[in-house]
Amino acid sequence: MIQSTQYKPRPITDIFTNDTDIDRRTCSRKVPMKVLILGLGRTGTASMRAAMKQLGYVDTYHMMNCSIENPPDALMWMDALTAKYDGKGKPFTREDWDKLLGNAQAVCDWPAIAFAKELIEAYPEAKVVLTNREVHSWHASTMKTVYWRVTDPELRWLSNFDWAASMYYPMLKKFFDTFFEGDFPNKGKEVFQKHYAQVRSLVPKDRLLEYRVQDGWEPLCKFLDQPIPKECPFPNVNDNSDFVTRSRRRNRNQMYNCALRYLLNTALFVVAFLFLYRLAASMGLVKSRAASYTLDFSAIQALLDQQS
Repeated sequence: MIQSTQYKPRPITDIFTNDTDIDRRTCSRKVPMKVLILGLGRTGTASMRAAMKQLGYVDTYHMMNCSIENPPDALMWMDALTAKYDGKGKPFTREDWDKLLGNAQAVCDWPAIAFAKELIEAYPEAKVVLTNREVHSWHASTMKTVYWRVTDPELRWLSNFDWAASMYYPMLKKFFDTFFEGDFPNKGKEVFQKHYAQVRSLVPKDRLLEYRVQDGWEPLCKFLDQPIPKECPFPNVNDNSDFVTRSRRRNRNQMYNCALRYLLNTALFVVAFLFLYRLAASMGLVKSRAASYTLDFSAIQALLDQQS
């Protein structure tokens, strides 16, 4: 796994975000995979994640898992994307998916939907829910949210400095460059239609539920053989304004992390310099010149030569 080898532990200065730091390469399946939710993002996947939790499923893997919850996941997704679209590295097997998704009983949203065929083949026992939405409404929503995030200059800048953004942003951009053929504004709707046709062609009708979140609990619970939650409306999560607000707040907190790290590094450098300066002064290696002090580097070199 090429990208996963670039994993680095979370800096201790990342105190303004609550990310976890789990290297999924060391993990395995803990709970059975039961449901593949393979509709594209912005078709109600965040609401579906909340609904599945209410139904008792142990986590539904979502883009938020690798963007704001456990960013190192993005490295494994990058490996999967690179293997599929660039032919670099080995395509993921069920064992690989179990490492990445082993803590979840369901999976939805991007980047997982880029691997609809692979996930259907890896988990033939899982039921498939195809969340849907009118294509023009979906495209407009995605342009204002996730595609805005892909083109967000703040996030791109942060990816050069921030621990989480350095893993998440390259993967997000890679996903849009490959799955949407590098031109989401013009090709997004066409790719949408192709994706839904592919899923329908791969899944037997008895394993497939075509679903819109506006349909509510009844068809979903009937398909999953789950009781309908009483006195509990179907969740409504992640409208456009919430997405942008959360993203900007995330950017700000990551900037705070970076600022703290660089301030701490600067402070450590100053402390180390002053310590060495005082040490050199105590050894008579500092000369006074025009009311300022400089280190006598020739004397230091002579001392080092004597010790060697």
